[in-house]
Amino acid sequence: MWLLLVLLQAAVLPARLCEAPGEAAAAAVRALSARLLGLAADPARDPDPSVYLALRLADDHDLRGEEQYLARLRDAFQRRYSWSLQAAGRPHAAPHGHPQRDAAAAEHSTYVSAKAEWPETGRLALYLLGLRATCPSPEPGPQRSLVTWLKYYLEEDWAGSRQHGHPLNGYYQYSLGVLALCVHRKRVREEVIRRLLVAEQHGRFGHIGGSAVDTEAVAALAFACLERERLVGARLAAELRAATHRTRRRMVEAQGRAGFFGNVYSTPWAMQVFIATDMCRVQPAYGRAMAALLENLDAFTTAATMAQVLPVLHGRSYLDIASMRCQEEPDTLTPISPEPPPEVVGNKMVRLVVECPEPRCPQHRLYDQPVPVPAGASLLDVLRAATAQGPHNFTFDTQDTPQGPFLSQVLGLEARQRKRSYWQLLSAPSTSLQMGVADYRPRDGETLILRLSEW
Repeated sequence: MWLLLVLLQAAVLPARLCEAPGEAAAAAVRALSARLLGLAADPARDPDPSVYLALRLADDHDLRGEEQYLARLRDAFQRRYSWSLQAAGRPHAAPHGHPQRDAAAAEHSTYVSAKAEWPETGRLALYLLGLRATCPSPEPGPQRSLVTWLKYYLEEDWAGSRQHGHPLNGYYQYSLGVLALCVHRKRVREEVIRRLLVAEQHGRFGHIGGSAVDTEAVAALAFACLERERLVGARLAAELRAATHRTRRRMVEAQGRAGFFGNVYSTPWAMQVFIATDMCRVQPAYGRAMAALLENLDAFTTAATMAQVLPVLHGRSYLDIASMRCQEEPDTLTPISPEPPPEVVGNKMVRLVVECPEPRCPQHRLYDQPVPVPAGASLLDVLRAATAQGPHNFTFDTQDTPQGPFLSQVLGLEARQRKRSYWQLLSAPSTSLQMGVADYRPRDGETLILRLSEW
């Protein structure tokens, strides 16, 4: 009887048309899901909503493991929001859909900034997407309160975009917020949507010095969802459809020879756009991207990157969450525990360079020293070794995130979300690292550049 109830409460997803082709690919994708499940089972790792989403959008499941991970997510978010929800009930909606910035909301905002510069809009959006993918559906009361908080953060971002010309937390977070509200079938004010639409029309999604495929893709997913769920009028729907078409065209035109849209890590986001708009079978660029991903699965070694690629390998996008129905799904996935990295003997020499642009830093190059480290050292180990290496007084600080340590300060210079600055990690002369400081392991003789950049 218990098993029957579990099966009846499971979720069935829409039929797949865009999955990785072939039995060998299916086996590799299943193994990657099992490894992600093994990482998710580690209680030492902070729970990440995107990991839960990847597990829910897979073909095979460990329903008990997913339930335990959801409980950890709920605990993390409950600690973060429940006290302010209890104090305020919830942020009340103003007559035109603007949440009132009452004392509780202001106090919550102060608490958040005191803890860390969390990208509230995007993180809460991912959590709400995860709740929508849960079976059985969670109690609606707390979920409604979280939806209202997300609307509050979107309004904050929208107000910031009017004042500063861009959302306070960036277009990526802003797009995730719109997408999550759409998947929950919640209407979004037209002015909020148009801010995103204008950014697409004027090419404002790129980082300074390059493009941001992932941001373009998430915005296109939000546009496609708003049109599909009929949450906007006919005229705006036509504009959103045209914007999604333009985004797909740009992605196809910019696809590299290796088959990637941008790089290996941004490619899954772009592929979600083709899946969500039913173009994966008719667009050859999608097939080339899928082949490129399957040839480079060894690049996805962390929980965050696995969670990013698995939905498209299963032929699904975040829009599929909106049409999930609680029915039968296989409870057959067994976790694969992560293996410790092989021990590497010997030492290596890595050159560490810190750069800061003018006019903020007239000197421009603030640090340039060789740093000896063990052969198996990560970039984080290199930074730690540099702090112990005199007499150059190297300092740095990191911020804990679900994706691992985030480099937040170097030589006293802070990277701040609200100032649109971040520490770019480069392998000389200009190759952007696609891993975090704890995951990237530099080669002997490599020069690594920490560059304070804007986006």
